[in-house]
Amino acid sequence: MNVLVVLAHPELQSFNGALFETAIATLRAAGHTVVTSDLHRLGFSPLSDRSNFTTVKDPGYLKLQTEELHATETHSFAPELEAEIAKVEAADLMIWQFPLWWFSVPALLKGWVDRVFAMGRAYGGGRVYQTGMFRGKRALLSLTTGGPEGAYQPEGFNGDLQAILRPIHRGMLEFTGFEVLAPQIHYGPVRVEPAQREAWLQAWAERLRNIETEQPIDVGRY
Repeated sequence: MNVLVVLAHPELQSFNGALFETAIATLRAAGHTVVTSDLHRLGFSPLSDRSNFTTVKDPGYLKLQTEELHATETHSFAPELEAEIAKVEAADLMIWQFPLWWFSVPALLKGWVDRVFAMGRAYGGGRVYQTGMFRGKRALLSLTTGGPEGAYQPEGFNGDLQAILRPIHRGMLEFTGFEVLAPQIHYGPVRVEPAQREAWLQAWAERLRNIETEQPIDVGRY
């Protein structure tokens, strides 16, 4: 299985970094091919503009979808962007590792989606959801929160975390054809003892060793 692991955290020594490294080591030990996109270390720009392309369709007005379709037809995405698109296209499983910031993914990861999920390569021509271009691929969100688990329940302080994640699960992943696996959630890792974090890492590794047998969740029920 080909796996893409995307990290969106500025500090590699963080618990997010440990989850990222654990995923890489575990999946490779299980015989899978793993490629990564450590967005901060890559210096990936989240800004979607003409730098996405090496050609211009309409020099007088920038409509990104028009330019994305043109770049798809002419094979003219910027090299650093083409490399990221190719990683997604080659992946059987994609894992996003990130801290929950402002009830969503960090801006860097959202910008990666804005640029990489380009019209013509990720969607378009009616190919969305069940007919999406990434049909047959699976995606998994692995994330940390700042608050405790109780804060993210339906009656909790912040509300149901599954509802918070639905725009990502449905609007980014399922929209482009991915089947969505249950999210891997670690609540408030800075608030627990090192032994608990180590236990979480071991449980994450155990899940990944059996990830090929997991079934997708029903995102639509949330």
